[in-house]
Amino acid sequence: MAAAAFVLLAAAAVSCGDDSGGGDSGTPPEPSVEKSATEKSSEPADDSATAPADPAAAEKEVRKNWERFFDPEVPLKDKEAVLENGPKMRAVLEGFSGDERGKQVAAKVGEVEFTAADEADVTYALTLKGATALPDASGTAVNQDDTWKVSVKTLCALVKLSGNASPGPGC
Repeated sequence: MAAAAFVLLAAAAVSCGDDSGGGDSGTPPEPSVEKSATEKSSEPADDSATAPADPAAAEKEVRKNWERFFDPEVPLKDKEAVLENGPKMRAVLEGFSGDERGKQVAAKVGEVEFTAADEADVTYALTLKGATALPDASGTAVNQDDTWKVSVKTLCALVKLSGNASPGPGC
């Protein structure tokens, strides 16, 4: 169990380390998150290109679906529904959810910042068996088919950072 916690913490720490502009080439989602946040900060807060039509409802859905995706009690089929390209990502999702660590990890969303009408940066706390393992993990949510979902790049980065160099098709 300690090894699983270490791997999770190491993975999350590397993921968050990229927020400062680190050069970890193994985590492609972080540069786009960083770029989006930079772009947003230079635009007016009410610019419709940087937020969905109903930001409050969108944020509520992002939070709900993000936490659902990381809930160890939620069936794989339901997680697939809140993952970008869920059916195409089934093999990667099965590996992530089937891993012992995946069964112990949950997330609590802290901040949702819209970077486009169909994309948001998400800051969340990763927990391992109920204890906060990393308070400031980051990823992206995307609006696909009128549903806010955890992005493929977020899942792939987590899988790769957990030590799986070849997470499967789609990553």
